[in-house]
Amino acid sequence: MIRKISTPDHATPLSHDERKGLIPARVSTHAELNALEEENILSAMLWAFSRRRDPVSESFGKNLHKRMFGRVWRWAGAYRRSEKNLGVAYGMIPSRMAETMERLAYWCTHKTFETDEIAVRFHHALVSIHPFPNGNGRWSRLMADLLAVRLGRPRFGWGQSALREGDDVRRLYIDALRAADGHDFGPLLHFARR
Repeated sequence: MIRKISTPDHATPLSHDERKGLIPARVSTHAELNALEEENILSAMLWAFSRRRDPVSESFGKNLHKRMFGRVWRWAGAYRRSEKNLGVAYGMIPSRMAETMERLAYWCTHKTFETDEIAVRFHHALVSIHPFPNGNGRWSRLMADLLAVRLGRPRFGWGQSALREGDDVRRLYIDALRAADGHDFGPLLHFARR
């Protein structure tokens, strides 16, 4: 079971209760877990891009996370109920998600930024909240991709990497997120279209 697998340095640690939420009976390595999640994510991507769903919706975001991870984790699509090494306090998640969706609607209506920047700022806001026990980066990148497409732009490249192996590309991504934390979105915009 996953409870015996150590968490890689680049992954969000899961609580004991979150680890118990693993659905498949036999998973002994993170590589097996990643493969199961990847299959689930591909199915969710096909679903999401085949519909004209509005990613400027909290309910859509929760549903997308459930579709991305629901065959792997029982808690998929449910906001976390534990503190993590990043993100807001778990009690603040609902209000911060509502604020983010309102801010995004305003940006889109008033064209506050260029389209790519709106989508990248949306991604940054979502990943900063870190609403779910795990999968936040992959989920928030897909949310940004869906928004970009809805606004008439192509999907982002996100460095053309899975971003979970702790490689140089992932380090560039983390550095770009940190720059965005300081309100410099240039590196994240550049990375997203890479």
